[in-house]
Amino acid sequence: MFEPAGPQAHLILQLWHLIAWTCAGVFAAILLVLVAILLRTPRAPMPAAPDLSTTDKAEPGPRRSVATAVVASALLLLALVVASVFTDRAVARMSLVDAVNIELTGHQWWWSARYINGPVSDTFTTANEVHIPVGRPVIFTLKADDVIHSIWVPRLAGKKDLIPGRTASLQLRADEPGVYQGRCAEFCGLEHAFMGLQIVADPADRYEAWAAAQRRPASEPADAQALRGRELFLSQSCAMCHAVQGTTAGAQHGPDLTHVAGRRELAAGTLPNTRENLQAWIADPQKHKPGTNMPSTPLSQADLSALVTYLETLK
Repeated sequence: MFEPAGPQAHLILQLWHLIAWTCAGVFAAILLVLVAILLRTPRAPMPAAPDLSTTDKAEPGPRRSVATAVVASALLLLALVVASVFTDRAVARMSLVDAVNIELTGHQWWWSARYINGPVSDTFTTANEVHIPVGRPVIFTLKADDVIHSIWVPRLAGKKDLIPGRTASLQLRADEPGVYQGRCAEFCGLEHAFMGLQIVADPADRYEAWAAAQRRPASEPADAQALRGRELFLSQSCAMCHAVQGTTAGAQHGPDLTHVAGRRELAAGTLPNTRENLQAWIADPQKHKPGTNMPSTPLSQADLSALVTYLETLK
């Protein structure tokens, strides 16, 4: 959040600095007053009786000090409220001309992203890794499939809840190319900490090339081992939960795997996307992400290798 890369994050960081410095100033003032009081308070020997002569005596000076502090605190709090309101309005005023529309759904514990720009034929779905064009606004339509989630991409925007049965929206824009880490910011169950989302901001031409590739169905296996892997995928429990466009697998219970080999991570940021990790994940997902809905897939080493070979062709 201290390295903003978009207008929303810049505004939020400015508000954060204002609140932090104001609170630090108030805290420092309280400490200075406390030190001054301690230094000015007369000392008495330990055996001395307590001096109660001023108990019923009017003290206009301290009364004025307390009243001044109360008024100053109220004014500072009011100023912070006003600053927060103006920041919220400034965040909402970002231009949405030529925006990219993405329907983002939170699941336990992964993200589904459905690109819904243009005709239905241009719609495609990916998971856990969202690409956006640099300099163009993005409108996320937020949904939750099971429990309350919250999306937070610190370098691009603030937090927004995803609530089952309700639809919310989040607008953001990335002004610099790069990979921005997002997290679920609302405790949503056992593997809440492993519910990551990567937002990749690409230059316009690279984004269009990526989107065009995502719209294409899965490529045909190029060798016998990959072909065997596809047969295993379609005949095992894989096809009961996952979709691979261009095949008979069309389930939506798990992430869309049409282009899974092109993603940087597996299982919503749990593991880097390598052949070894993919094999380990398929063989025993509960070992790496206890509580995940994906069951273990009992396969021989040869069949597991063939299945992973096929998945590696899905780029």
